[in-house]
Amino acid sequence: MSETAAVGFRSERGPVLVAVMLATGLIAIDSTILATAVPSIVADLGGFTQFPWLFSIYLLAQAVSVPVYSKLSDTVGRKPIMLIGIGLFLVGSVLCGFAWDMTSLIVFRAVQGLGAGAVLPVSITITGDIYTVRERARVQGYIASVWAVSSVVGPTLGGLFAEFASWRWIFFVNIPLCLIAAFMLIRGYHESVARERHRIDYAGATALTIASTLIILAVLEGGQAWAWLSWQSIGAFAVGALLLVGFVFIERRAAEPVLPLWVFSRRLIVTTSLISLGVGAVLIGLTSYVPTFLEATAGASPLVSGLAVAALTLGWPIAASQSGRLFLRIGFRRTALIGLAITVLGAAALVAASLEPNVWTTAIACFVVGLGLGLVASPTLIAAQSSVPWSERGVVTGANMFLRSMGSAVGVAIFGAVANGVIARSGLGEQSPVAIHAASTSVFVAVLVAAVVTIAGGIAMPRAHVDDVEHRPAEATTPVE
Repeated sequence: MSETAAVGFRSERGPVLVAVMLATGLIAIDSTILATAVPSIVADLGGFTQFPWLFSIYLLAQAVSVPVYSKLSDTVGRKPIMLIGIGLFLVGSVLCGFAWDMTSLIVFRAVQGLGAGAVLPVSITITGDIYTVRERARVQGYIASVWAVSSVVGPTLGGLFAEFASWRWIFFVNIPLCLIAAFMLIRGYHESVARERHRIDYAGATALTIASTLIILAVLEGGQAWAWLSWQSIGAFAVGALLLVGFVFIERRAAEPVLPLWVFSRRLIVTTSLISLGVGAVLIGLTSYVPTFLEATAGASPLVSGLAVAALTLGWPIAASQSGRLFLRIGFRRTALIGLAITVLGAAALVAASLEPNVWTTAIACFVVGLGLGLVASPTLIAAQSSVPWSERGVVTGANMFLRSMGSAVGVAIFGAVANGVIARSGLGEQSPVAIHAASTSVFVAVLVAAVVTIAGGIAMPRAHVDDVEHRPAEATTPVE
């Protein structure tokens, strides 16, 4: 069997790869299809100041559920958790399509997020199970192709539905995708997991969920629904912080902690997870505000603004598909630092481009940011996964994805607070192009700051090469029937 065939569709593991790619496609398309339709949704349902919650609640539900799903995938197996995630994502999509106001849409987006919390991290974990590090350097091309196609299909569909049909179809389109992904997973992926009695860490999961929710709520609503120094804001932050402290104590005593504390004692895992936090913030800042910025200031249609976002999500998979060759030669840390430098350059270019709104300059800046993120996200996650055996890989992947989701959730909350604050001070109203221009530029500056701060995580990464972290193939492969 040739080296290419060994990781291709015709190989023994080909059906599993196809199932993983389809499941990944669910989340990839959803990450870009909604942003282009936000103006149409707001026009139909109202609530411009609430629209950041469409992203925040989804990302929050995803973030807080990732550690639970990841731990369960290490105990009961990957396949049942993936099917649960696809099922929840399907139910959430149907409900979102029938939403009658902004509040109901936000609630149903949470159901979607609970499904995504299982699908993305477990699909990535499966890839880590069945391929070695060197094989994953080539498999990245297949996974990246999913994001590349989705980066064009997602915004295009979102723009077409918003402009010529109804924004509700951006959710209904998930129905056939979910059904096909579930069918391929059932048919192609077979695993053998030792059946043991496990103790689920309900207390830890509950504490983490409530703490994260309170902190996100305080950041997003501070200065809007209530003053920053009000009892609501202070109380939410205080209770959230106390619950996080309590979560640490719970995890120290739990028989099977949902997020084991040893994860935070390993330098490679900690630094790559912190980088993932920054990646999540940068990504959501652009995908959620670039379309609204272009439509309000440059007169772009939803379809055109969607293509500008597609430039970001197209640059990512292009760089990710080539990142394997780079980290095999120069190591994970240097690859991540190169990617972070490119990300900062692209974010700075976006700030400059926002001063004179133009679709082409905005799209080019987004493409550069995407190239940088592609060289950061894939190598750092692969480095973390490869440093642990199968029994710990789900937890490590979950920790990384948890912090990326938290970065996006906290990021969109902070960016929403920044944008709403600028609009409120302008006194021009939330529909004013001038106010939206000022608010968007402020958000892009905040994205640049987040990118610069993330470089610290790259500098702190240990100088690990592939051979330093890779486990033996026997340890990196899930038993398959």
